[in-house]
Amino acid sequence: MFSTVLVANRGEIALRVARACRELGIRTVAVYSTPDRDSAVVRFADEAVHIGPATAKSSYLSVPAIIEAALQTGAQAVHPGYGFLSEDPDFAEICESHGIVFIGPPAHVMQQLGDKAAARTLMARAGLPVLPGSTGALVSPAEAKELAQQVGYPVILKAVAGGGGRGMAVVRCADDIRLAYNETRAHARAVFGDDRLYLERFVDDARHIEVQVLCDRHGSVVHLGERDCSVQRRHQKLMEESPAARLPQELREAMWAAAVHGASAVGFVGAGTFEFVVTPDHEFYLMEINCRLQVEHPVTELVTGIDIVREQITVAAGMPLSFRQSEVSSRGVSLECRVNAEDPTRDFAPAPGLLTEFVPPGGPFVRVDTHAYPGWLVGPDYDSLLAKAAVWAPDREQALARMDRALSEFRVDGPGVRTTLGFLRRTLAHPLFQSAQHTTGLVGRMSTEATDNAVEDCQASLPPAPNPSGDGDECAAVD
Repeated sequence: MFSTVLVANRGEIALRVARACRELGIRTVAVYSTPDRDSAVVRFADEAVHIGPATAKSSYLSVPAIIEAALQTGAQAVHPGYGFLSEDPDFAEICESHGIVFIGPPAHVMQQLGDKAAARTLMARAGLPVLPGSTGALVSPAEAKELAQQVGYPVILKAVAGGGGRGMAVVRCADDIRLAYNETRAHARAVFGDDRLYLERFVDDARHIEVQVLCDRHGSVVHLGERDCSVQRRHQKLMEESPAARLPQELREAMWAAAVHGASAVGFVGAGTFEFVVTPDHEFYLMEINCRLQVEHPVTELVTGIDIVREQITVAAGMPLSFRQSEVSSRGVSLECRVNAEDPTRDFAPAPGLLTEFVPPGGPFVRVDTHAYPGWLVGPDYDSLLAKAAVWAPDREQALARMDRALSEFRVDGPGVRTTLGFLRRTLAHPLFQSAQHTTGLVGRMSTEATDNAVEDCQASLPPAPNPSGDGDECAAVD
């Protein structure tokens, strides 16, 4: 087992990883940028190293700074969390060249699966169902338009190097494809440093279901069931649930089998996620594979009792998984809500500021993963996630009630700070979510409903229009 692990991340996930290390008796090293010098993980870790200014490229994405911090502190391994360098095969190779273990899949596996277009082709050859679309990166808007006509609208353009719901655009007609192609390409270049795009058919009213896998270096490949991640805004998740409600058992098992087969086909090691789109007709297609820990891993941990981060660390140390597939079972229902510093009334625009109050909920079967505290400055430089509230209950009805109760207890305040708490509670109460008939279109539908209700309220509050012909009775008499 490792004696020292460097956590190459920030926020709640850095603290989550550091806690797992502490329970394993491993010394932890935190790295931090200038605005994160008073962060929770810096206070918790055994040692902390300053790696640069606020800009991510100069700190959390600075490979030389992180490698130097690992060497100086004697770290034998690096855990990248999620985001930043977590799926960077070059970073994994550099770690290896310096004798540092990268806690994640091998570099060559990430190289294969990190290119989303190539991964589609690879998984199709392995027998997994993929949506009709391109077999490689697109070369021009003209090619995208021609392929879209073959596939059929709507289609979605995606960044080859994309992830986290970024670098995507849905196109519904041929007239829009050139502009969407150019804008998405520019966005991909700015965010990922890679402007290549691919195209596939877009499914309206779909469900987003993902399967968690864990693999060791001794040939064990297991799944931990599935999660429903259909509540999204701008292709980014807001709520997750495990197991997925109202999903036919044969479909559930088919996705489990596909994920295990896909992971085996590429020699996957560590924690990964196979993400599928499920059509209204209960057909499923692979969207992408994430070679890292997912933000929503707590819901799987709550229903299975398996510590995914602990398994990541022990597998990276060369140990076998601590369980077999036959020992994995899902009990009860778990929900997770992401509490972001965002304003839902302004299209979820970031709403940073100084937290003058931050009181997370408690009570039975409530878990809150957070790095925030009163006095913490939520800055504009990083992700807006403040906390993840997760609950467990024996059934879905109790889980919904428990989550609503937990969110009602959450207290977050500060100048300029707005959160998604109210929106999350409205989502929980929505009839489509209550009946588990929601799809990836739910948030858009809620926004439309809110606009329609606002217009109706405004019209109802207007005074009656003046009548130039006199009062109403006289007009009625004339008519």
